[in-house]
Amino acid sequence: MQGKKRFLGWIFLAALMAVTGGILFREQSIGLLWESLRQVKIPYIMGGLGLMLGYVGCEALCTRQILGTLGHGAPYRRCLEYSFVGFYVSSITPSATGGQPAQIYCMSRDRIPAAHGALNMMLIAVCYQMATLLWGGSIWLFFPVHQEFRGGMALLLLYGSCMMVLLTAGMCMVMFMPGLFRRICRGVLKLLEKLHILRSPASARKKLEQQMAEYAAGAACIKGNPGMALRVLALCVIQLGMLFSVPWMVYHAFGLQGHSWIQIVGLQALLTLAVSNLPLPGAVGPAEGGFVSAFVTVFGAEMVTPAMLVSRGISFYAFLIVSFAVSLAVHARLRRQSDESFLQKPVAAGLKKQTGAMRRSL
Repeated sequence: MQGKKRFLGWIFLAALMAVTGGILFREQSIGLLWESLRQVKIPYIMGGLGLMLGYVGCEALCTRQILGTLGHGAPYRRCLEYSFVGFYVSSITPSATGGQPAQIYCMSRDRIPAAHGALNMMLIAVCYQMATLLWGGSIWLFFPVHQEFRGGMALLLLYGSCMMVLLTAGMCMVMFMPGLFRRICRGVLKLLEKLHILRSPASARKKLEQQMAEYAAGAACIKGNPGMALRVLALCVIQLGMLFSVPWMVYHAFGLQGHSWIQIVGLQALLTLAVSNLPLPGAVGPAEGGFVSAFVTVFGAEMVTPAMLVSRGISFYAFLIVSFAVSLAVHARLRRQSDESFLQKPVAAGLKKQTGAMRRSL
């Protein structure tokens, strides 16, 4: 079933890419596009890829911090595997958090309880969203780059900002004001039940209580380890700074000058805030179109499409391929571990049986 969903995810992603390419390159000269791409300076491309490796590595550090606090000495290499798996699965599913169940599954196969894996992903999600709001809010208040977002992009930025605020506030409420959140959710469930929208009220209430228990554990973990929570938040801020700096590397890769680091990073921060909560795998479509709209004054009308290709190629498509390869390796490792465990069980049972026979004979 999971394999079928992943296959459908790839089909949906490919369809989005085809539609996006058709729209963006409809009036673009392939010859001019190729000439522009030939100007790219490879060292800056490698620098951008290095930033993306740091981006994934920061999440791995967050996982190591949290799992260490929970009593699991997971090596950094394993945490890096979990991060790549999460990047891959979330990139082909219509949800930014689609990779979390896959990461929890991998952790459970490495003998980390699913409850602790879920707590780890929840804390990272909360800190990541708070870091996104910190970046977006700071850019909005202190640097007027939001003026580049007009018309539909302005509405998209408003939507993304409101959704991020609501999600973050909701997560904080469920952790630190569980009574109020439970009453609100129960009221919503009753309304849905009366409207005959909710098919299984008992199952929904059970899932709600399970989620409440997980968030309560998260709140207890944060209260008991405030230093850990602050370190994870700081790592998420750095992580996003690396992601937002990829267009800066692309800007220099094309040999351009005149715009500061904070201007380019600020545009990417607001663009990410605008599209990150759209129900599309990897925000494919709006991310590309939004880049062309937001960065046209930075790269110019002729260079903005090639710049978008290189920037998205580094920050999404290249690492989608890398994370796919890592996910295959992780799957092979877990399957090998499962086979070894299966072979060890009969041996252990045989030894136990022999030991029992020896004791009876004595």
